[in-house]
Amino acid sequence: MKLRFVSLFFVLSTLLLLGACASTPRVASQADPSADFSRYRSFAFFTPLALEQHGYTTITSNRIRAAVRTQMEARGYRFDEANPDLWVNLNAYLQDKTQVTTMPEVDYDYYYSYRARGYVAVPYWRDRTDVRQYTEGTLNVDVVDARQKRLVWEGVAVGTVGRVKPEQRGERIDAAVAAIFATYPYRAGMSANPAP
Repeated sequence: MKLRFVSLFFVLSTLLLLGACASTPRVASQADPSADFSRYRSFAFFTPLALEQHGYTTITSNRIRAAVRTQMEARGYRFDEANPDLWVNLNAYLQDKTQVTTMPEVDYDYYYSYRARGYVAVPYWRDRTDVRQYTEGTLNVDVVDARQKRLVWEGVAVGTVGRVKPEQRGERIDAAVAAIFATYPYRAGMSANPAP
């Protein structure tokens, strides 16, 4: 029963994370400078994907996989499960965050002055603190040299997660994956030519 609850929680969390980035994600990537990208012409997905750690696929993991495959094939890589040059691994997770901001504010207090024979406004300053809780989602795309079993490129997208309609979820997944691959400068068989 507990395993079923954990599995259900993971699936729901992944759906929220990957399909519901409410803000434009921050993207970062890093490549291994010693890797020879001109040798790579084919790819396959790592088995099991880190995203599918409970042993089964979800609608969201399939959508992410399809978006990544589209991006890799657009760069000239051939999908080859039998003998790939590259493995692609995918991971995603959610993290609850709290943002605390403090802003100085000025306000006025009024009192009656017998000398001035009227009310006088006296300013005073105070700090206003706002606390905002939100969920941050992270999507990782790892590209691994299959023969050397070594990470050669990693792309990460981090963004605020919000609720969206199911029909918008796929579009947001595609946009997040495209943003990650916009930082991938390689094409199949070439070392560092800009990709589409």
